[in-house]
Amino acid sequence: MPAGQRIVAVEEHFWIPELRDRYSGPRGISTHTPACQLDDLGEIRLKEMDAAGIDVQVISHMQPGTQIFDPETAVALARKANDVLYGATRMHPNRFAGFAELPTVDPKAAADELERTVTQYNFKGALINGLTAGSFLDAKKFWCIFERAQALDVPIYLHPGIPHAAVSEAYYSDYRRGEFPYLSVAWGFTVETAIHAIRLAVSGVFDAFPRLKIILGHLGETIPFTLWRCDWLVAHVGGRAGFADVFREHFYVTTSGSFQQSALACCIAELGVDRIMFAVDYPYNASGEAVAFMRSAPISEAEKGKILHANADRLLRLSP
Repeated sequence: MPAGQRIVAVEEHFWIPELRDRYSGPRGISTHTPACQLDDLGEIRLKEMDAAGIDVQVISHMQPGTQIFDPETAVALARKANDVLYGATRMHPNRFAGFAELPTVDPKAAADELERTVTQYNFKGALINGLTAGSFLDAKKFWCIFERAQALDVPIYLHPGIPHAAVSEAYYSDYRRGEFPYLSVAWGFTVETAIHAIRLAVSGVFDAFPRLKIILGHLGETIPFTLWRCDWLVAHVGGRAGFADVFREHFYVTTSGSFQQSALACCIAELGVDRIMFAVDYPYNASGEAVAFMRSAPISEAEKGKILHANADRLLRLSP
């Protein structure tokens, strides 16, 4: 990449102590969690960004987020998390931007919190971590969140969360490392987020909200690789044509935690370079490794520029 190429990373995490300390059991904090980086919204983060050449992080609260709590607790903690993140974006306005934490257990409150953070804090959208009390977001009780996102013209980042308890028990319970379901992270995060996205695509939510945009990390959670097959099966078995068109129109994908050149090439071939954004998945993946992955990508410098910053600048209305 040319010297001075701007880099924006759009899936970068933090936590607040009030949420961190409430996690327990298999949904809790594992020994591999890089706690000091998640605690930090200043010196440590900026030093690592500078070392990797990253100009801007769009920061979001780590999973599982507030949606595992009762509504009253979730609303209060979401506001707290967003207020803390806003403080960091004010202190470092040229380096940090924010995605809101939403208390989706109370969908109306979640929509209101999205509006508060976008209109008052200039947040760039929201990141939602997986299921809410066992429910996918295609349930119509959640559609008010999508309605508000469309009205505000901001995207929703659909991020993995701990898989449904029944799925974890059936698929992963025989292979646990201590209390942390590592197989559900290695594969369960991907497959459940992919199912979540597919459910949204066939639910009619995009018919109701035709300007809604959804972001998926990890180079699309395998969906670009299976897009033709999904499209064919949904049409021939499900009787609903146009799945691939819906996905290409409404979804963006990021490079977070998926630094594989063949997977990037697949995403470019299936979605086009304008639908791909750079991300690290900080601090779970290394910023330097993510940047090196893009530096070595066998694509043009113009295409790298789109992925590294231009697509995010446009979608999130970021100012260079």
